[in-house]
Amino acid sequence: MPLADPTHPLLLLVQRDKRYTVDAYLFVLEALTYAQETLGMGEETGEADPDTPSDSSSRPRKRRKRAEQHLTGQQLCEAARRYALDQYGYLAKTVLGSWGVVSTRDLGEIVFNMIDIGQMRKTRKDRREDFHDVYDFEDVFRDRFRFVVAEST
Repeated sequence: MPLADPTHPLLLLVQRDKRYTVDAYLFVLEALTYAQETLGMGEETGEADPDTPSDSSSRPRKRRKRAEQHLTGQQLCEAARRYALDQYGYLAKTVLGSWGVVSTRDLGEIVFNMIDIGQMRKTRKDRREDFHDVYDFEDVFRDRFRFVVAEST
């Protein structure tokens, strides 16, 4: 179902909870993918496809399903920080803020909103509090930037 469909779960969620834009939700999903595929974060939680033979017989092998990678709240916050800096650089804090995301707590609210509508999953250990005060946006998106002007010779 394309996101342009007015009945898409994310669009309905944004209508119900106006704190965050669709871009904020898409950013969190992209940060999750970035964490798993680029940063190699997460623990395998899925099992191999049961149709995949484990022996070396001559039967053709079916493709193995990629095991699901689970991230903790802290890991997802770190991935979101890195992804935001990679995508938006010095403007990361401003861009995220324009979407309603001003703290790691907001990242957790977005995740749990998506869990509520079935767009993400959680384990029994996952809690909203896992996202509270993981880092300060001002510190990681502004204070760490230093501009260096090259000396002319």
